[in-house]
Amino acid sequence: MAITIVAAKTDPICVSSIAKKILKANSESPLPVQAEDMSNGQDEKEEGVVGAIKSLFDPNEKTKSGKVLPKAYLKSARELVKTLRESLKEDPKDIANFRRNADSAKESIRDYLSNWRGQKTVAGEESYVELEKAIRSLASFYSKAGPSAPLPGEVKSEILNDLDTAEKFL
Repeated sequence: MAITIVAAKTDPICVSSIAKKILKANSESPLPVQAEDMSNGQDEKEEGVVGAIKSLFDPNEKTKSGKVLPKAYLKSARELVKTLRESLKEDPKDIANFRRNADSAKESIRDYLSNWRGQKTVAGEESYVELEKAIRSLASFYSKAGPSAPLPGEVKSEILNDLDTAEKFL
């Protein structure tokens, strides 16, 4: 005689405790116990849907490099990379577009720094270090050369390299 335990999701601890109770009740002749999974993959589907819903409310997100960082940081950092890259690739002779992209980049830099400068949750991250480096290079150049000086190719490529490196970790 065998006892079959049917469960929507097999929990080894639960099955084990049930088996022990049965064994204690029938200590003279223990009965074999078998657990069957009758979920037909439903739990995996539910976990996928539940997981998706949970991720909407989770304040953290997994990066390309596998680290878990605050979603707000990742959004701010990605926006900074995007706008700064666009402004650096813009032709400075096209004054209207150049100003528009430069203003957008300045706003992204302000937003990023006001929210994340000195935050211990991200201060040691590679992306944070690279973005700080790019911002410092830009600030250093403009503080020396003036606010309307054209950015030399060497400084521009250094900043773009920093942005590329930062983006790999986002």
